[in-house]
Amino acid sequence: MEFYWYIIIAYAVISNLAAIIMTVHDKRAAQTGKWRVPERTLLITAALSGCVVMYLTMRLIHHKTHKRKFMLGIPLIFVAECAIGVFLYGLYAHWFF
Repeated sequence: MEFYWYIIIAYAVISNLAAIIMTVHDKRAAQTGKWRVPERTLLITAALSGCVVMYLTMRLIHHKTHKRKFMLGIPLIFVAECAIGVFLYGLYAHWFF
C-alpha cells in the first residue's frame, strides 16, 4: 500500500476519535454544568471528516438531537463531502490507481 494511504487512514482515525471525544465531553459538561464545547467547534470537527461518527455518537448518547442545526446540518455536511469526493475522484482518479 502506498504511503499516502497510511496518511489518509491516520487522518480519518484521528479526526473521528476527536469527534467522539468532543461529543461525549460536551454531553457530560452539559449534565454537570461545566465548560461546554462551542457548537461552532463541533460543526467544524464534523466538517473535517468526523461527521458520520459524530452523528452516530450524538444519536447514541442523545446529545443535541433536538437541535435542527445538528440533526440536519451534519447529514448535509456528509452529503457535501461525498459530492466533493466524487468530483475529485473524477478529476484525479488516475493519480491514485
